[in-house]
Amino acid sequence: MGQGALTATPTPLTVGFDLDMTLIDSRPGIAATYRSVSARTGVYIDVDAVVSRLGPPLAHELANWFPPDRLDDAIALYREFYPGDAITPTLPLPGAAEALAAVRAAGGRVVVVTAKRAGLARLHVDHLGLPVDVLVGDAWADGKAVALREHGASIYVGDHVADMGAARTAGVVGVGVTTGPCDAAALTAAGAAAVLPDLRAFPQWLETARISVG
Repeated sequence: MGQGALTATPTPLTVGFDLDMTLIDSRPGIAATYRSVSARTGVYIDVDAVVSRLGPPLAHELANWFPPDRLDDAIALYREFYPGDAITPTLPLPGAAEALAAVRAAGGRVVVVTAKRAGLARLHVDHLGLPVDVLVGDAWADGKAVALREHGASIYVGDHVADMGAARTAGVVGVGVTTGPCDAAALTAAGAAAVLPDLRAFPQWLETARISVG
């Protein structure tokens, strides 16, 4: 997989990261939340299928299980259960702390851009003590691209093909990690300049990428 190069480095360096399945393994907590929703509503939800395809906004997934006239209530119920069900079981993915530390060591800023509602994402960031400078929630696809441009990011790291599409739209370097639902071939096809097995490889990639433009 290629070592993508930065074409421009803002001052200071700003690196965007997706949250779910990029920085954190939220599958156990999300699974628990969906089980609570299913139990309360009596609606069957294939939780294993849900956590195998994390990435898109909550409404997209719940629409697979609830008709349109019940969707808003299901979303509200999910968000009601989430703080109690999802925060404690969620752990950082391998290399997450080191990746953020590498950005800080390079004098950079960390911007998390996620489809998750900002308040819920903040619970994870604070619980795990992740050093995040800016957190943007409720962003998906082109919405992520807007946030990346607004905050001056030059890199976006994510696990989903839509993350790589957002990086491409924003004109920044997309770095894929295969810790989520998308494999290396899919991430590369979506525009990733580099694909890493997980964030443990990110500090070396960042050093190499910065040297290539320094």
